[in-house]
Amino acid sequence: MTFEAPGGHDDRPALGRIAKIEPAKFAAAHWGRAPLLCRAADPDGFTDLLSPAAVDELLSRRGLRTPFLRVAQQGKVLPPAKFTGSGGAGAEIADQVLDDEVMRLYAGGATLVLQGLHRIWPPLIDFARQLGSELRRPLQVNAYLTPPGSQGFSTHYDTHDVFVLQVDGTKRWLIHEPVLADPLEKQAWGGRADEVAATAAGDPALDVVLAPGDALYLPRGWLHSAQAQGTRSLHLTFGIRSLTRYALVEELLTMAAQDARLRATLPFALDATDPEAIEPELTETVEALRDWLATTTPTEIADRLRERDWPSARPAPLSPLAQLDFADALTPANEVRARGGLRWRLAEDGPDYVVLRLTGRTLRFPAYCAAALRQAMAPEPTRVGDLLLDTDDDRLTLTRRLLREALVVPV
Repeated sequence: MTFEAPGGHDDRPALGRIAKIEPAKFAAAHWGRAPLLCRAADPDGFTDLLSPAAVDELLSRRGLRTPFLRVAQQGKVLPPAKFTGSGGAGAEIADQVLDDEVMRLYAGGATLVLQGLHRIWPPLIDFARQLGSELRRPLQVNAYLTPPGSQGFSTHYDTHDVFVLQVDGTKRWLIHEPVLADPLEKQAWGGRADEVAATAAGDPALDVVLAPGDALYLPRGWLHSAQAQGTRSLHLTFGIRSLTRYALVEELLTMAAQDARLRATLPFALDATDPEAIEPELTETVEALRDWLATTTPTEIADRLRERDWPSARPAPLSPLAQLDFADALTPANEVRARGGLRWRLAEDGPDYVVLRLTGRTLRFPAYCAAALRQAMAPEPTRVGDLLLDTDDDRLTLTRRLLREALVVPV
């Protein structure tokens, strides 16, 4: 059930860099199904995303606070008070990372976990956004720095898929098949700790040492543990939030509240602990639910999933001051493009207006702006003077609004 990928080509730059296999083969054989090991073509393959020097900078010069750092030792996460303290004069906070305390803990065998790097470290902000866009899923990025010969966490499974990218040093990974296939977020491994421990005592499905530039994909539920070898180990973990069929079930059940039969009160003085008393009510409820489900449409579910899915990922960063300066000085010769990672949908709002639906807000425009909006919101650069409106004044007015609403950015 595990495979080592031969070299492959992928015209999607982020996924192709870490899963060296044709996208269709990855989707069919591995996505949500089985691990994939990809050996490095370049031993310095991921140091542009994060390096030991970058870790030093994050720990000492970026004013890092919890929860952007966790520290684990002997399988337990240490309380933040062990490695945080006052930010000093002018920084009235009590949980700033103390680099000297972190150094002492690390030297004593603790593993450092830098969390949420997709929000704070520029190379990973960009790469995570690109990978998330290609997978069409939100993701998170953590880094694990483990001292030589140490193991930060015992065997466990995650409730999300992961890509592991080895950056520095080597680490041995023991991978076992799931004790629970496709676990949901509320089905964490701690509830099955005995099963996990028993399975981990057996022969692994995969026993591999990752070296710099190697990448490993693990679907959710696969058991894993990792131990640094003769030198320190630094690796990145990209956690991918999969959308499950259970999410469809959740939305269907929420929508079922619209059905009066399903909202009906159970009979007076019903003994809910008596299976015979419950049986006719359960039968009628199942029938009502089946009837109601037959009336639902993919459009209704897609609309609800959009409300769940869109807020889970942030668009690309922008520069607020430069953005406003650009808007103020805008000319028809300037070019703009859609802000990367922005989720939007354009829809009619009666005969005279269109609405641009975004995460958490809706903007209204005259209907004659629809074609120009689609132009401006495209990922390819668009010259302001080429927007499909009648005058340059209209083109500038629309583009300035889109800039100030943070929907397009300068090229």
